[in-house]
Amino acid sequence: MEPIIIYVIIGVAALILGLILGKLVFAKNTQKRIEEAEQQAQKIIADGQVKAETLKKEKLLEAKEKFVQLKADHDREVMQRNQKISESENRIKQKEQSLNQKDQNLEKQIKDNEAIKENLNRQIEIVNIKRTELEKHQEEHIRRLEKVAGLSAEDAKAQLIESLKQEAQTKAVALQQEIIEEAKLKANKEARKIVIQTIQRTAAEQAIENAITVFNLESDEIKGSIIGREGRNIRAIEAATGVDLIVDDTPEAIVLSSFDPLRREIARLSLQRLVADGRIHPARIEEVVEKTKKQIEDQVMEIGERTAMELGVHGLHKELIRMVGRMRFRSSYGQNLLMHSRETANLCAIMASELGLNPKLAKRAGLLHDIGKVPDEETELSHALLGAKLAEKYGENPAVVNAIGAHHDEIEMQYVISPIIQACDAISGARPGARREIMQQYIQRIKDLENLAMAYNGVEKAYAIQAGRELRVIVEADKVTDSDSDKLSFEIAQKIQTEMTFPGQIKVTVIREKRSVNVAR
Repeated sequence: MEPIIIYVIIGVAALILGLILGKLVFAKNTQKRIEEAEQQAQKIIADGQVKAETLKKEKLLEAKEKFVQLKADHDREVMQRNQKISESENRIKQKEQSLNQKDQNLEKQIKDNEAIKENLNRQIEIVNIKRTELEKHQEEHIRRLEKVAGLSAEDAKAQLIESLKQEAQTKAVALQQEIIEEAKLKANKEARKIVIQTIQRTAAEQAIENAITVFNLESDEIKGSIIGREGRNIRAIEAATGVDLIVDDTPEAIVLSSFDPLRREIARLSLQRLVADGRIHPARIEEVVEKTKKQIEDQVMEIGERTAMELGVHGLHKELIRMVGRMRFRSSYGQNLLMHSRETANLCAIMASELGLNPKLAKRAGLLHDIGKVPDEETELSHALLGAKLAEKYGENPAVVNAIGAHHDEIEMQYVISPIIQACDAISGARPGARREIMQQYIQRIKDLENLAMAYNGVEKAYAIQAGRELRVIVEADKVTDSDSDKLSFEIAQKIQTEMTFPGQIKVTVIREKRSVNVAR
């Protein structure tokens, strides 16, 4: 029993000794690890300090570079500002020199005016002297008349007054005409310059539209397919498009007749698709016409948007853009409405710029001035008033609305651009080659011109020649004198100018011829 206890004690002692040794080893290892961790921490701190120094140097370099760049930009801006200040000073100096030059010119003009005034005073004195001499001659003339003709002083005076009155009237008419021409020349010099420059800068070709469109065919056999059995196809096409189809003996051609160019275009494209497809029957015709109408509507919007973009007119309502596109398929006196509106817009912008007004507003009004000609529904309003109403409905500027409504003097002009729109519309429409005049209107204008001249006493015949650009008046030699001819020409020209509306100008020529005829037997 005792050995067992001894063994147990020895085992316990050995276990305790092992535990103590294990703790010592563990403590030693722990100390070692702590030392290694401290060394690693010191190494990390050292590396961090190195990286921090490196990063600090890099940031300092970046800050220096940015400072240098900012300084360079600042120096450049200062240089540019100094340059602008220098340019402004130069412009101010030039303006001062120009003002000084104008002052000198004004002083010179004042001196010239004073010289003219002195000269005029001398001429007045000469006229007074001549008037005194004339009075003496008149008195002498009266005495001679009384002596030779046996007339009383009152009768001679009456004859003399009548003679002087006629002579004064003739000279007054000539002088009046000369003064008017000189005044017009001076007063309209700048206006003519602006108008001529404007027309020259916007010289544009005009597309001429007709009331018919010729649809070409590859062969005459296709005409039978287009007509259909008992004419059902051609009736379906006319009913769907509203266009008259004329199929005659003209080889390889069909005539599309309508006053609405939009309908003619729809009919032309529909026929083109039907002929290319080969299936031509009423149901197919209605289907193709509907597709073509939708295509044309899309094309109208595209034309309107492209026109507004090319002219730089922004912010238009979609309905106004659609109306601008519809102008492409409308003509007035043979002049394409869209081309006329584009030309008017360009003319308005240039003229407004020359006059110091807003060119964008003028161009906008010029483009929209004829939108009343392409309404969706027929109305009794004139196109100017309807256009103003539509522009106001779709939120246009009041100046644009007034310019549209007043360009035919149907409402009062309330803004400065309104007369510009009216003038540019007339320039675009009245220039040679822009429009065709209806035959009846042309003949009536020629007749009115001739009848106006025939209303004067002593006029024997009157002829309007050169398409109404010249009026030749033949007078009776025994009723109209040479001096009366000048007066008559002036009076007829003034009456034409005030009472008639005509494009361009009309030259009035009065012809007086005296013939003496005798027969030798």
